[in-house]
Amino acid sequence: MSSRRLITASERSKLDPFVVATGDASPRDQRDLMERPFFSLAKARRTAPILYEAGDVRVEVYAVPEHGMATIWDADVLIWAASQIVEAEDLGFKTSRFLRFTPYQLLTSTGRQTGARDYKLLKGALARLQSTIIRTTIRNGEHWRRHQFSWINEWEECTTRDGRVEGMEFVLPDWFYRGVIDRSLVLAIDPAYFKLTGGIERWLYRVARKHAGRQPKGWLFEIAHLHEKSGSLVRVTDFALQLRRIAARQPLPGYRLRIERNGRRELLRIVPAHLSTVPVDGAVDGVGTSHANGIGISHAALSGLRTHQPQLTLWPETAIPGLNLESNKESNSCSWAAQTADNPATAAQQRSKLSCRQPSLPLSRKPGGER
Repeated sequence: MSSRRLITASERSKLDPFVVATGDASPRDQRDLMERPFFSLAKARRTAPILYEAGDVRVEVYAVPEHGMATIWDADVLIWAASQIVEAEDLGFKTSRFLRFTPYQLLTSTGRQTGARDYKLLKGALARLQSTIIRTTIRNGEHWRRHQFSWINEWEECTTRDGRVEGMEFVLPDWFYRGVIDRSLVLAIDPAYFKLTGGIERWLYRVARKHAGRQPKGWLFEIAHLHEKSGSLVRVTDFALQLRRIAARQPLPGYRLRIERNGRRELLRIVPAHLSTVPVDGAVDGVGTSHANGIGISHAALSGLRTHQPQLTLWPETAIPGLNLESNKESNSCSWAAQTADNPATAAQQRSKLSCRQPSLPLSRKPGGER
């Protein structure tokens, strides 16, 4: 008896391609990815899953041994894709989950070199993004409990006979794409982010940009709680030591870090500072330069002058919830301290209203690394 294999058509055949004309776009990040543990923070291959739960938010990330889990450096691909989609939407162009581009555009926009090794590393990143499985309840509908997807549904490269890569294309998952075209779920980030070399540094900048934003008093986190939010496999004590070293160096563009103590609890305060290489909080100019040239990489292309009028959008770039209240419950177990530190009377009242307990994490990680 002959067996038949079901052949499904490529998803690209059902989508109109979004051809990236240039690599120049102010970098934007997706808010849901900025504060929760979706990526490995280590350069070494990780296969141990990430299991995170806070309130009604649940995140599970699984890797295959062949490729390992997608890293926070691999996430540059998603940041680049989000930036291109937002830029095109601003210009009134039609976008799609199906992106067609040249590797040179992506590499230069994220501050990478363009040698053979860099092209090989890019393909490794795409493989990890495709093989990593995510399950999450974030943005779930009324009757839906969990969404499962990979960061890239499929990808392909076009090469010459001598092996030189001329073009690439990939398809983004619908969950990520919907989170980008909804402008309220996107934040501009400093291009200097791509210069951060440490995994915890990169993750910490995204947390700072999401929570502290431009609030004068910043945001206060328990370090033990930050450790849970990071998904890191290192012990809490080692994680705290790394945070202290980062605070001593102050590498985050636009933010200052300060270690504080409240009894036996160690806290990290993140405060906005006028250290950004570009203004990331204001609306993107419709006429002028896009500020994407501040990362100090010789191959980073300068964006050209706009010759069009500003485009109206349904989600203005400045429409950012004032205090990020939609995620406060899982952001910090003692957020009152950051907001009322200058008013002891108010702080005393808030203590009676807000719980300072650390959110429970009923899920335990499988063996595979130190906690």
